[in-house]
Formats: sequence, C-alpha cells, structure tokens
Amino acid sequence: MAEMKIGVKDREGVLARADETVKTMQDFTDPAELYQELIKSVRKYHPSTDISMIEKAYNTAAEAHKNQMRKSGEPYIIHPLNVAIVLADLELDKETIVAGILHDVVEDTIMTEEDMKREFGDDVALLVDGVTKLEKIPLSSGGDQPDEKLEMQAENLRKMFLAMAKDIRVIIIKLADRLHNLRTLQFMKPEKQKEKARETMDIYAPIAQRLGISKIKTELDDLALKYSQPEVFFDLVDQINTRKMEREEFVQQIVEEVSAHMENANIKALVSGRVKHF
Repeated sequence: MAEMKIGVKDREGVLARADETVKTMQDFTDPAELYQELIKSVRKYHPSTDISMIEKAYNTAAEAHKNQMRKSGEPYIIHPLNVAIVLADLELDKETIVAGILHDVVEDTIMTEEDMKREFGDDVALLVDGVTKLEKIPLSSGGDQPDEKLEMQAENLRKMFLAMAKDIRVIIIKLADRLHNLRTLQFMKPEKQKEKARETMDIYAPIAQRLGISKIKTELDDLALKYSQPEVFFDLVDQINTRKMEREEFVQQIVEEVSAHMENANIKALVSGRVKHF
C-alpha cells in the first residue's frame, strides 16, 4: 500500500472519523452506573457469586482515588471500573475482578500491600502486586535500530512479562488495563499516543494472541493502528465498510448451502457464520 501523507488538520479529521469505528466506553459515565454494569456482567455468567468482596473493592478504590482525575477530566475510579468490566466480559473469577478494581491502589495511594492482604486476602494481594511489578518494566526502546534488533528486544520484553507473572491472571489484568488506556488515548499528546500504540503492537497484542484472547487482541490491534498510522487505519476501514454488505451476503450464502447439505444428510446442526475481522 502506498504511503499517504497528511497534514495536522487532516490527521485530526481522520482520527475523529475513525473514532466511530472502534469500540469505546462513553465519556464521563457515572461511576455508579459503571459499577452496576460490572455487577450485571458478573451475575450473567456466575449468578450465585457473592458480590460483597467486589462491592468492598469498589468502595475502597473509590475512596483511595477520590482526589485523582484522569487526563480526560473523569474521576480516576472510572479506569479501574472499566478494567474490571473487561475482565468480567472474559468471565474471570471474583478475585481477578477485585484485583482489577484495586490494581492501582497500592501504587497510587497510601494503601500498603499488608493492608491489601488484610482486607482482601493473599490471592488478591498477589495479583495486585504482580500488576504493580509489571508496571515498572520499561517498555519503550528509543532510537533508530534495525527491525531485527527491535523485534528481539520486544520478544525479550514479552518473555519477561510472562516470566514475572507468577499467575497468568496478572497478565490478563494488565491486558485489560492497557485496553482501557488505549480506548481513552485521544486525551494524550500525539507523541504519547504513538509511543503507547507501538508498545501495544510490540508487547501487548502479541501476548494476547499467545494466550488466545482474540477478543482483546483484535481491539488492541485496531486501536494501536488507529494511533500509529491513522491514515492507513481509516483507509482500511473505508475499504472494508464499502464491501461489508457484499461479504455478509457471501457468508450467508455459504451458511445456507452448508445447512442444506446437513439437512439432506439428516444431521441436526446449527450453522452460523460471520465476516472475518480485518
């Protein structure tokens, strides 16, 4: 694909239009509404779960972060709640949900690791401590270096990430954390957007792929491309949307044909299909 050059104003226009194609949480959603969304999501896959620990974590995080704001102007508690919602969408256990809500509490507030153990148990404290340790790994490698060396550095970082996490749930929390940060990346400066996009392409998206979490990997890829090469991203989206109906009709035709063959063979089956993500 030929390289496209755009000016600053054009780039802003591309990003604004591309915003519509990537899933984002609604800006300035009330924390209480997000908390109810979280609980609804948890009960959907685990109706019998006692939510008292999740509620306690929410109240603890809300109090700990009460004077903190994100660059978007939102209360900081919005971020850990969205992280927890991503984890609930993956149907993870209660301890992981709680750790997702509390993942920034020890690092950013006066709450200690001992406080965490006493209030939420060793399992949650271990997860939060694991996420905190991963935060301290420097990810960005500056300078113009050969692609082979950059890839080697990225692979070493991916291995370090996986080795440092004693529990795979730590990695999943970190992926959810990065996903929500990318969803709100429009509030960062352009150079920071590109830095985070590069880290995501080099470290986070490949790890999500290795773990088989395509739901997160796909969105990480979309958002990273959107901020690293917005003109390419929008061009792809435009081309795909143009042919979307054609591809959907083709998939439906295949579904109907396979269904007919199954019926003729007296095989009871439900055949479904979807247009593959770009």
